[in-house]
Amino acid sequence: MPRDPLIGLVGKPSAGKSSTLNSLTDASSKVGNFPFTTIDPQRAIGYLQIDCACARYNVSERCKPNYGSCVNGKRSVPIELLDVAGLVPGAHEGKGLGNKFLDDLRHADALIHVVDASGTTDAEGKVTRGYDPSVDIAWLRSEIVAWIKGNLWEKWGSIKRRHIAVKATAVETLQAQFSGYGSTAAVVARTLDKLGLKEPLEEWSEETVDRVVNAFTDEKFPTVIALNKIDHPDADKNIAKIAKMQDPNSIVLCSAISEIFLRKMAKQGYIKYTEGSEFVDTREDLIADGDPDGGGLKELDEKNRNRIENLKDMVLYRFGSTGVNQVLSKAAEILGLVPVFPVRNTTTFTSGANESANKAVFRDCVLVKKNSTVADVARKIMGDAPIAYVEGAGGIRVAEDQIVTVGKNDILSFRVGRA
Repeated sequence: MPRDPLIGLVGKPSAGKSSTLNSLTDASSKVGNFPFTTIDPQRAIGYLQIDCACARYNVSERCKPNYGSCVNGKRSVPIELLDVAGLVPGAHEGKGLGNKFLDDLRHADALIHVVDASGTTDAEGKVTRGYDPSVDIAWLRSEIVAWIKGNLWEKWGSIKRRHIAVKATAVETLQAQFSGYGSTAAVVARTLDKLGLKEPLEEWSEETVDRVVNAFTDEKFPTVIALNKIDHPDADKNIAKIAKMQDPNSIVLCSAISEIFLRKMAKQGYIKYTEGSEFVDTREDLIADGDPDGGGLKELDEKNRNRIENLKDMVLYRFGSTGVNQVLSKAAEILGLVPVFPVRNTTTFTSGANESANKAVFRDCVLVKKNSTVADVARKIMGDAPIAYVEGAGGIRVAEDQIVTVGKNDILSFRVGRA
């Protein structure tokens, strides 16, 4: 069965990885009984914001997810996160927790690299000033490449001899070596297609192997660069430098500690704040807007009032949000994740057997990778159960080889039985 997507968070000590993870996994405002963490203490549940199908059919008021939440057509969907600890220079040589770091890393489908954009922590996470955080970005990639290249090149002679003896294809030979990194034959094939290599594998030079490993790293470990601590005065020049060196589409600016603070104050009844929004309302703001009760909010003390005003100016109004929600959205974007809504009735979009008693719609949502077929979704949801046929929205039958995309074949009902 296809497994759920897994997104790994990496970052050196004191970069803000733990704060980012906490801000992504704060389920205090979510509806449903989804566990905060799984059996593995390194794994947690984050919430990806998507546009729900309920808005498409104007039934948002009846959308009640089993897990996560949905407010006015904006749905928070659970997604599994992995806290990858132990990133230090020389990880591929086993320094620090290097072996465990790389072993954990291989399970991830995509990475979120939390980088201290302020430059106030050095390579080992110690307090400093003026450190160049672009070094950390290159350093993570070099550790992964060195790890994979070292393992491959160490036995390259034996690999070539076996490749010739069994008359294997390049994809077959490389997949046998890369499977330990969580790769698939499709990932290896895409890697080689992008390189367009002409010479056979047995004639590859070390330079060619380097190119293959670098391309494989890009394909297997797509990475979002989360530039954290954007509220620090030193962050601007570092952000400008990194933006010139990296693909702008891979960068998200964020302030995890600001998001955590705002959610805490909202939960305690001091402010009105919707996560991911650029707006924060205090009691004084709402009174000024004509609400004599101030929305029932508590009075802020001077310290917290000043902190919120500074946060508005330095983060929310300047960048549009704390950026935390955008971090997960960007990871989902580079993976091409598609939300699919399994229902029992494709006309009413309900899921319960007793529809008259339960009018709630779109109770469930699963995330599948781009280019997934209806059959792939069926296996993910139904396992090995025999499927007689599949219905899409409006009761129209859908072929199992059709691709699911947003707005097309993303509302499905699986009828169990023999065709």
